[in-house]
Amino acid sequence: MRDPHPELPLEPDLPAPRERGLHLRPAALTLVGVGGVAGTAAREGVGVLLPGLGALPLATLAVNLSGAFALGLLLESLARHGDDRGRRRSLRLLLGTGFLGGYTTYSALSEDSARLLLEGDLLVGIAYPVATLLLGALASLLGIRVASNVRGRGAR
Repeated sequence: MRDPHPELPLEPDLPAPRERGLHLRPAALTLVGVGGVAGTAAREGVGVLLPGLGALPLATLAVNLSGAFALGLLLESLARHGDDRGRRRSLRLLLGTGFLGGYTTYSALSEDSARLLLEGDLLVGIAYPVATLLLGALASLLGIRVASNVRGRGAR
């Protein structure tokens, strides 16, 4: 069936029709893949260097909070320098979707939370994911705030 309104995005958050298919372009996939491999390696490095504190998985907490901050900083910085095109889009795909997507690990957050609950640590099993999400939102807002206070060359 043909799209009756090809000039409109299917959803407001989706790119315009002329930009549909970005997720299928080999260059975009390569940027995301390379960034994802590097981000996953960085996450593993944090896991090796930062042991847990008792039952609390500090490495997962650290990567999710630092990743939320970095994503807020990155996206706000890129947005302040212009439209999501060219070099800015490449940086967003490489660093945001790729690196930070591979670096952060909300699947490990759920697994860690389930483990804590199954081991009978009800308070930590509930507080850990709730605190991670709330602190992650604050970290992201802090990254946005930091980026909005930095006036670089080419800023709007």
